[in-house]
Amino acid sequence: MALNATIYKVELSVSDMDRHYYETHKLTIARHPSETDERLMLRLVAFALNAHEHLEMTKGLSTDDEPDIWQKSLSGEIDLWVALGLPSEKVIRQSCNKSGRMVVYPYGGRAAEIWWDKVKGSTTRFDNLEVTAFPEAEAKALAALASRAMKIQVNIQDGEVMVSVDDQIAYITPVTWKSVS
Repeated sequence: MALNATIYKVELSVSDMDRHYYETHKLTIARHPSETDERLMLRLVAFALNAHEHLEMTKGLSTDDEPDIWQKSLSGEIDLWVALGLPSEKVIRQSCNKSGRMVVYPYGGRAAEIWWDKVKGSTTRFDNLEVTAFPEAEAKALAALASRAMKIQVNIQDGEVMVSVDDQIAYITPVTWKSVS
């Protein structure tokens, strides 16, 4: 018998001083049975880092031809493709070709570093690709904040991210490995 997704209700308030974006998003997220709390929370941080009125969570892990998060134009083109984890060079190539901009958020410590060493040479031709890593210890601390109903406040300033859920706070400092040309 297949396991069902777990539904999370999230009220995400984003205060991004770097981009002057201040908004609250009410999200319903289906967490795939194989998805960890760490990945779920990193998806929310990735959403906050790219927050926009047209940004959407997708089906994520349950489908291969969609990113974790995307932003589409009013005419249906994909403006932004956001992927978490360690996508293959083929997936990066296809995603960069389908979208105006692609952002990959690798995580997992040493595994992410090995992945980047393997694929970075083949990504230099993509001017629309950004790779920003989440440090392992900070990502693990973030996982402890997960619950099925959350009110999350994310403050972003000078590239630093503060995530608070109830009375708990976690800090993340994303590290840019490749920026958009």
